[in-house]
Amino acid sequence: MTTPVPMTSPVPIVLAGARGHGRWHLANIRRLQDKGLVRLAGICELTPLTEEELDSFADPGQLPEQSADFGALLESTGAAIAVICTPIHTHTDLALVAVGKGVHLLLEKPPAPSYAEFRRMADEVAAAGVVCQIGFQSLGSGAVPAIRQLVAEGAIGEVTGIGAAGAWARDEDYYRRAPWAGRRTLNGADVVDGALTNPLAHAVATALALDGATHAEDITAIETELLRANAIESDDTSCVRVTTASGGRITIAATLCAERPDEPYVLVHGTSGRITYWYKQDRVLLQRSGHGPEEFEYGRTDLLENLVEHLEGRAELLVPPDSTGAFMRVVESIRQAPDPVALPEGDWYLLPEENRRVVRGIDALVRAAADTLSLYSELGASWALPNEVST
Repeated sequence: MTTPVPMTSPVPIVLAGARGHGRWHLANIRRLQDKGLVRLAGICELTPLTEEELDSFADPGQLPEQSADFGALLESTGAAIAVICTPIHTHTDLALVAVGKGVHLLLEKPPAPSYAEFRRMADEVAAAGVVCQIGFQSLGSGAVPAIRQLVAEGAIGEVTGIGAAGAWARDEDYYRRAPWAGRRTLNGADVVDGALTNPLAHAVATALALDGATHAEDITAIETELLRANAIESDDTSCVRVTTASGGRITIAATLCAERPDEPYVLVHGTSGRITYWYKQDRVLLQRSGHGPEEFEYGRTDLLENLVEHLEGRAELLVPPDSTGAFMRVVESIRQAPDPVALPEGDWYLLPEENRRVVRGIDALVRAAADTLSLYSELGASWALPNEVST
C-alpha cells in the first residue's frame, strides 16, 4: 500500500488542466487559498499559463510551479492533493500517477470513459489508501439530503419514478475546441463525450442519487436512445431509462440542440405529489395534494473544500468513487451502444446567429420524457429508433 502524502496547512495542491473548465478550478483554488485552506503549488499544462492567465495570483512570489510532467510536478511540489480536469480519456492514467505517489484526488466527472477504466482507478485508489472525490458538484448540494428526507417522510406518497430533463445548447465551435470533443473514441482510446456522459452528466448522477441507486450493483437494466444532429461521433440528443434493483425507474432525457435552452432539473414523481430539483440552482419545488406549492433554496458544499475537511477528519467525504458506480454503468451502456443515429436533415435546422443546430420539437420531448418516464420512441418521435437494452 502506498503511504499517502502527509497533510500540511495550507494544503499544497497541483491542478492538472487549468484551461477550459479548469479555469473554474483555478478560481476555486484561489478562493480556498484566500481562506488559508490550500496553496496552489503547481499547474500541469502542455503549454504553461501566461502571467495574464495567472493574474489572480498577483504576488509573483506565490506563483505556482508549472510543468507538463505531472508525476515530476507532484514530487517537486510535495502536493498532497491533485485536481484532475483533463480530457476524459486521460483521467485514469493521470489518477494512477497521483495514486502511485500517495497523493489524494479530486477527479472531474466523468471519472472514466469505460467501466473497466473506472474500476481500475477505483481499485487502485482503495488499495493505496488515498482518498478520491469525484467532481459531481451537484451532489454537494444541501438539496439532495433534503429531498431524500422529504421522500422518507412521505411528503409525496410512494415514489413511482424519477425523471430528469436537460435542454441545453452548444454551438458548432464547442465540438471543434479540442480533438476529443464530441468523439466516442480517439486514436483507439474510449472517450465517450456525449450529452449524458459529460455536459449533462450531473442530471444522470443526481437522478440516481435521489433514487438511492448509486452503486454499480444497484442497476439491473439500462435502455438507451442515442442520436445526433451535429456532425460528430457522439450523441447530442439522447435519453436513457434505468431500472434499479429495488424496481425503480429513472428516465433521463437530454439535448445540446435545444430550441430555447433552460435550466436542467430532476423530477421525483410520487403517488400524491412531486418534487422538482433545479440542480444548478440548488432550488427545490414541492407540489403535493392538499397543500400549496412550496419552494426551497439550499446551500452547497464545495467538493474540494469537503475533501480537505475530510482529510483533516472534520467531514464525511461526499462523492467517493464507488458512489458513482451506477453512473459509470450508464456510461458503459452508452459506450457499448451502437453509434448514435444521425437525425434526418428535415428534423433539425441551423440557427445562423448562434452557429448551432436545433432539433425541431426537442424541448417538449425532453420535458415529456421526464414527466412520463418514457423514451423518445415511446413519445412518438419519428426519428427515434427502438431502444437498445443492456443488463
